[in-house]
Amino acid sequence: MSSSIASRFFEVRAGALVSYEGKRHRITNLISVDTALGADLETGKLSRLPIELLKLVDEKPAKPELPRDLSLYSKEEWAIAQQRLETIKLLIAQPNRTREEAEAIAEQAGVHVTTLYRWLRDYLKTGTVSGLVPSRRGRKAGARLLSVELESVLDSVIEEFYLKEQRPSPQDVIEVVETRCRLAKILPPHPNTVRNRLKRVPEVVKFRRRGKREEAKNRFTPIKGSIETAKHPLSVVMMDHTPMDIIVVDEVNRQPIGRPYLTVAIDVFSRMVAGLYLSLDPPNSGSVGLCLANAMCPKREYLASLDVPGSWPVWGRIGIVHVDNAKEFRGIALERGASEHGIDLQWRPPGTPHYGGHIERFIGTTMRWTHSLPGTTFSNIRERKGYDSEAESALTLKELEVEVVDFIVNKYHQRVHQGIGVSPLKKWERGIIGTDDEPGLGLMPVPDDPLRLMIDFMPMETRTVQRYGIQWDNITYYDPFLDSYINSCDPQSGETKEKFIVRRDPRDVSCIYFYDPEERSYTPLPYRNIGHPAISLYELKEARKRLIDEGARDIDENLIFEQIERQRQRVAKAVEKSKSARRAQARSHASAKPTKSSNGLPPVSPVPVEAMPTASSGIVEEDIFAQPIRPFDEIAIRR
Repeated sequence: MSSSIASRFFEVRAGALVSYEGKRHRITNLISVDTALGADLETGKLSRLPIELLKLVDEKPAKPELPRDLSLYSKEEWAIAQQRLETIKLLIAQPNRTREEAEAIAEQAGVHVTTLYRWLRDYLKTGTVSGLVPSRRGRKAGARLLSVELESVLDSVIEEFYLKEQRPSPQDVIEVVETRCRLAKILPPHPNTVRNRLKRVPEVVKFRRRGKREEAKNRFTPIKGSIETAKHPLSVVMMDHTPMDIIVVDEVNRQPIGRPYLTVAIDVFSRMVAGLYLSLDPPNSGSVGLCLANAMCPKREYLASLDVPGSWPVWGRIGIVHVDNAKEFRGIALERGASEHGIDLQWRPPGTPHYGGHIERFIGTTMRWTHSLPGTTFSNIRERKGYDSEAESALTLKELEVEVVDFIVNKYHQRVHQGIGVSPLKKWERGIIGTDDEPGLGLMPVPDDPLRLMIDFMPMETRTVQRYGIQWDNITYYDPFLDSYINSCDPQSGETKEKFIVRRDPRDVSCIYFYDPEERSYTPLPYRNIGHPAISLYELKEARKRLIDEGARDIDENLIFEQIERQRQRVAKAVEKSKSARRAQARSHASAKPTKSSNGLPPVSPVPVEAMPTASSGIVEEDIFAQPIRPFDEIAIRR
């Protein structure tokens, strides 16, 4: 029996299969009394292994019988186990005991020597007192007592009838079992026996086989998030958007205009909010790109523009971005912008909501906080009962942005997050600075040109350069910078005209950005007719749609801006009459009078309309003497 004692210890020798830090190794040599040399079974790499930290791996492991929790044993069972331990202690203390000595101990305890050896075997197998608890008498869980013939009938009915997409009821199964038993001339089981057998069919099997495969996947498939791969800050970021549970008001008349949309990015490592974008427009590739750009840029100036105290020290390159499968996450500008900055853009599999669990939990937390603000819509009608959200609404979109950012920076980032055990800010700092156990990543790189970063994520098109400039959605843009590219040919074919990349900010299309392939940089191009007012892409599309509905055939920019001017006048008159009109006014107001970018990046600064000459024709010669006097810095930026 002396060799059996080794069940709690093992002898380290050449050829032994051991486990160290979750990896399996094969011992090749013993280096010293406390160190062995082992080969990793996956990589073949040899490593020095501390013997006291090794665990023996059974090459043919048997399925162990799992013990019960200690609290589930009765006092009587525990007392018997302790009594048995006292009896075998003499055997444990004498590894070289004889059969006669064991028989004497057994006789003193009033049991047979075979029983004594069985107790010793059970104790040595587990090394715990619970291993000596007597087995419970009676039928074991899962035992089948029916005849082989009856078991065959039950199994066949469950397999061929019950586990079908028609989803027959238990009573239907009972009737089929009784029918087959009569045909087989055997006594059918009691109906409760059939019901109990159906209950023993695993739930995941029921869902999959009975036409609920998608639900089975969502309920029973293990959650394989990316938190294991988030080894440092910004290594993995999740993005999503949602309509906020609040109604905002316009800035002019303080009238309700609807629910805004929040696009947000979360750093999986620290749970810090990396970036956000708040807008009245439904989510689109532009809002997603601007949110991502905001995540990668420093936010000190952004916080100052909102007059929000505190620190938001998140910026730098992003490794992986996990996004939903919605179409706004699949724009070419977003994909190429991500590729340009080394971001691995990954889409979550369809129908797997748990893949976005981190960001969805943050969105839920933010929405619950929103319910404390005036004008909240709550989560559902039942919670909102008795509360007039529109009548109580008081915050403009900008004021709501201030509240959201303040909540993120000074509340959410500061309090302990249950998922990581510390606050997101503390976790972020540890990831950057490091701890005694883990080295930090170091200070994150800062983008040297935030505007260029923002441009890289703007919607993109390709256009040829004509003598009048570049036309996009019937609007012409021009700058003398384009003269050298007029009617240039494709360098590859030498025949077709060369197409150049242009981008624009959806919030203000009075300026587009032309990519110079030689300098590999962007140059801003203003309207050719600088007398036109700044407009948003939303206004432009609405004007084009309205002109088409009115039967206009040859749509040019003069018709578009005349339509926009008429629309703005109609909206101004209908502010008190129509909520949708007030929403439209808020959109145009934001684009016509941009102050500071809501994503913390340098805004596009259109030339003020009142400072520009007006003209009825589509093309106006530039009169430098009619230009307002401006600082040299501003002239340099625009030219």
